[in-house]
Amino acid sequence: MAQEKKIEIISANSLDKDELLFPDANILKGSPNKQVHLSHDEMDIFSNNAIFFQRKNKFIATGDVFLKQGDSLELKCDSLNYDGKIKKFFSYGKVYLINNKTTLNSNELLYDRKKNIASFFNGGNIIDSLTTIQSKKGDYLLEIDKYKFRNDITITNPDYVIESESLDYIVGQEKTYFLDSTKITGDSYEITCNRGFYDGKLMKGYFLDNAKIVLNERIISGDSIFFDDDMKYASAAKNISIFDKNEKLQILGEFAEVFEKKDSAIVTKNPVAINTSEIDSLFISADTLYSVGDRENRIIKGLNNVKFFKKNMSGKSDFILINENRGLTRLIRKVLEKKELQILSQEQINMLNPIIWDGNSQISGDEIILKENNENNKLDSLIVTNNGFIVEKDTLGIDNFNQIKGIKILGKFFKGKIKSLKVDQNAEIIYHMYDDDNDLIGVDKAVSSSIMITMSENGIDKIRFITDPEGILYPEDFLDKNEKFLEGFINRQNEKINDKLDLFE
Repeated sequence: MAQEKKIEIISANSLDKDELLFPDANILKGSPNKQVHLSHDEMDIFSNNAIFFQRKNKFIATGDVFLKQGDSLELKCDSLNYDGKIKKFFSYGKVYLINNKTTLNSNELLYDRKKNIASFFNGGNIIDSLTTIQSKKGDYLLEIDKYKFRNDITITNPDYVIESESLDYIVGQEKTYFLDSTKITGDSYEITCNRGFYDGKLMKGYFLDNAKIVLNERIISGDSIFFDDDMKYASAAKNISIFDKNEKLQILGEFAEVFEKKDSAIVTKNPVAINTSEIDSLFISADTLYSVGDRENRIIKGLNNVKFFKKNMSGKSDFILINENRGLTRLIRKVLEKKELQILSQEQINMLNPIIWDGNSQISGDEIILKENNENNKLDSLIVTNNGFIVEKDTLGIDNFNQIKGIKILGKFFKGKIKSLKVDQNAEIIYHMYDDDNDLIGVDKAVSSSIMITMSENGIDKIRFITDPEGILYPEDFLDKNEKFLEGFINRQNEKINDKLDLFE
């Protein structure tokens, strides 16, 4: 107490007392030309009037109050209560706290000189260069130039607006740390999260906890998201989702990059694409998935270990290429080197070829093209460009397979299922024939330049040779086991994708 610094009266126009209203107090008044001037521990306070409690080391200053502390801090208000013992003051009315970087406006302000913290509780407004911040509650830590805002916060900048329930703000640097529900709105984006960081000068940030970015027509979400507005770039990690509202396309995975200027995205680590534009959604998985180009020229690419599944069909390939504008989907095999073509058997090549399963039918070839009707976005036709092979398990016989192969296969769809197939050029067939009592008549082996196949719900229904075939109907016992298979035959039913959950595994 002996070391406690006392408040000093530097100047006043008059000094009076009123023991009824203000016991033990000096009533100080200024004049039109000179205000009351009080000082305490390198802080000067000017006001029109003041009530000074000398014993308690307190005062109340009223009327055009102006406070100055050092070279960097000024405060203006209507009235101010100061306690010299604890070195705290409450200011009221139109309060303006000004330092060399920001201006804080409020109706009430508590300032702790020992901790060098200014606090407001009933709304505050801060101006930092081009940025204005409004908040219901807040603390200003002057030593480190940091604001801690709470409740109903709005940061307004010419380039962005931030709305939050809790955040920290670094004065002069425009660095914001989010601690609760937050939304950032820019010219072409909207970001939401519960935790994160944003650098307003560099226009980039890192967002966590229910993080989501809306970039034009794309919605990006993930456990964590990085965003650079200047580069128009975003990356997301863990449990990510990219949803294109126009294309009804969603891509899931564990890591994604989005390039807004190129209107492109890449997803790695267990990516799965879901196209919901059709009645039955299409699911695609691969090692890496790309979405490239604007809406008019959008290309979806899947690289390595491609699998897809939809209600009536599934398939596999090394690559998939989807041109949404043209309604084309290409299932492509890796290019085989000349040495591989020399040493690999036809069976081994067929094991590598793209393949689709439609019901009980297995269709493969060097490349498979699926064509959509652009008017209704439904499958219309398919083309196997080379080395076409159709395999179907004979449902009545044990280890018997109906097989048709040719250089090219053309197919037509009806209501999402293959309705007919045409095998062209060097067409060969092995087909098991039954009578009306489901007794095996024999095995038909034939060669024709072109074969037409009509499909039913369960598989092959009718076979028609467009040109006269060369063939024989053999009794089953007449054929050796190897003669029941066409060259290159391979059964890949164990690879069939039977459920969309297989893709997520």
